[in-house]
Amino acid sequence: MNFTRWSARLPGTQRRAAARSDRGSVPAARAEQPADEAEEAAPAPAVEDIPVHEILDRVPALVALLHGPEHRLAYVNDAYAAAFGPRTVGAPAQEALPELRELGLLPLLDQVLRSSKPRTVKSRKVPGGRSYTFTCTPLRGSDSGSAKGPEGGGVLVFAADVTDQAEAAERLRASERRHRETAVTLQRSLLPQELEAPDDLRIAATYQPGGTDAAVGGDWYDVITLGGGRTALVIGDVMGRGVRAAAVMGQLRTAVRAYARLDLPPHEVLQLLDGLAAEIDANQIATCVYAVHDPNDGRLTYASAGHLPILVRDENGAMHRAEEPTGPPLGTGGWMHASGSLPFPPGATAVLYTDGLVERRDEDIDHGVAALEQALEGATGTPQVVCDRLIRSLGVTAEHDDDVAVLVLQHPKRTGTDAELFRGAALELLGGVEAAPRARAFASGVLASWRFPTELHDLGVLAASELVANSLQHGTPPMRLKLRRTDRRLIVEVTDGDDHLPRRRRAEAVDEAGRGIAIVATIASSWGSRRTPGGGKAVWCEFALPRG
Repeated sequence: MNFTRWSARLPGTQRRAAARSDRGSVPAARAEQPADEAEEAAPAPAVEDIPVHEILDRVPALVALLHGPEHRLAYVNDAYAAAFGPRTVGAPAQEALPELRELGLLPLLDQVLRSSKPRTVKSRKVPGGRSYTFTCTPLRGSDSGSAKGPEGGGVLVFAADVTDQAEAAERLRASERRHRETAVTLQRSLLPQELEAPDDLRIAATYQPGGTDAAVGGDWYDVITLGGGRTALVIGDVMGRGVRAAAVMGQLRTAVRAYARLDLPPHEVLQLLDGLAAEIDANQIATCVYAVHDPNDGRLTYASAGHLPILVRDENGAMHRAEEPTGPPLGTGGWMHASGSLPFPPGATAVLYTDGLVERRDEDIDHGVAALEQALEGATGTPQVVCDRLIRSLGVTAEHDDDVAVLVLQHPKRTGTDAELFRGAALELLGGVEAAPRARAFASGVLASWRFPTELHDLGVLAASELVANSLQHGTPPMRLKLRRTDRRLIVEVTDGDDHLPRRRRAEAVDEAGRGIAIVATIASSWGSRRTPGGGKAVWCEFALPRG
C-alpha cells in the first residue's frame, strides 16, 4: 500500500498545498539575508515527501486505515497495535478489528462510506477498561473526486483515549446519585410514614420524586387529627432542590403540627408559618394550603399561601374550585392571610396537590388545573385508586421532571347499619337555672337511644353537665350542646359566645369553682377548646368506645 498516495487525501493536505502555490515573492526582510546564509539554508521538505506512516506511527492516539466497501484493513499504527495487539493487513474489519464489532462501530463505517461525512462516537469503553472516543473520517479514492472511485474510498478510524475524562464524569455522576439518594431518603423520612385515620374521612396520599435527572424538591403533606371530630389537612412545596429544600420542608411540617395543636383558624396558622419560614431560611420560600374539616358543618375551611386551589367533586359529580383568599408564599412577610370555605358534604371527594402534578413547561398552569378537574370528574374508587388514576391521567411517569405530591380525601356517605354508628344531636341552651337540668336530661336520653353501656352513658352525662355548667358560669349566650358519635368515639361539645378559653387548674379545698374542667380532663380520653368564628368558643371532650 502506497501511503504517500493516501497522504494527499488526508484532511488539510490540499489546503496547505494550495497555500504554498499561492505564495508571492519573499518579503524584503528575508531577501536581504546574506548570500552565504541563503545557500546554507536547506529547503523545507514538502508534506508529500514525508511518509505518512512515519507520522501516524508516532501519534499517541489509535489510528486504523480501512479501504473498500468491505473495510479491509490497510494500516494500524503502533498505538493501536499496543492497545489491541497486532492486526492482519488486508483482512476485512469484521475479522481484523473484532473490537470495532464489539463496540458496534461496523455499521458506522458503512454510514461514513455512503455519506462521505465523518461520524464520532464518544466515550466507548473497550475490553481492558480504557475509554476511547472514536472518529471515523471518510477518505476519497485516488482516481475520483468521490468516495465511490475505483478504489472504493476508505475510512480513517481515529481513537482518542478519554479514560481520565470518562472516570471523572462517572465519579461526578456517582456523586450526584448519592446526593439525590440522600435527598430522597431525607424527604421520605420527613413525610408521614403512616397517615392518621380520622373517623369521618378516608384519606390517601402519594409522593413521587422527580426522575433521575431532576433534583429532589421540598413537597410535603400531612393529616392531623385535632380532636372533637375535626381534621387538619396540609400540603406544601418548598421552592428549590436538594437536601436543603428537604430539610426546610421537614422544619415547616413539624411547625405545622405544633401550630395545629393550638386549634387556630387556618389563616392564623399560615400567619405563624410565614414568620417562621423567614427565620428558617430567608432565601427560600414555600407555598402551602392548610384546611380543616368539621363533620358537623360539612365544609372545608382553608387558607392558602400562594398554593394551587383545592378541587372538590360532590356526590353528583359537580366540580368546585377553591376561591382566592390566597396570600403570597410563606417567607415573604407583610401579608394578612384570610380563610375561605368549600362545601364538603357526605359523598364528596377533594384533592390537594403540588405544582408538579399540573405544571408543564410548554403549557400554562391553568390548563394543567383544568386537566386535573376533568380527570377528577371520572376518577372513582378508593382514595388510593383516585390518587393513582390522577397521576396516570396527568402523564406523570418515573422520569417526570418535578416532584409530585397528591392528597385525596373522601367524606363517605353512610347508609344502613353504618349510618347508625355515625349520629349527632344538638340542643340550644338559653341560659338560666334550668339549662343544666335540661342538658343532663337531653344527654341522658340521647345516649340511652344510642345504646351505650351504662358506664359510658353516665360518663357522657357527667361531662355534658360539667361543660354546660362551665359555660353558664364563664360564658355568654348563645349556648349549644352537641353530642356526636362515630364508630370509635363519643364527642361532647359545648359552644357559647365568649372567646376566653378555659384552662385546667388546681382547685383549693375552699374554692367553689375550678373543678369542672379538671373533672372532664380526668374522665375523658381527651379534651380541648378553640375559638369559633364570630368571637365565641367551643369546649369539647372525647370518650373512646369499647371495641366490638
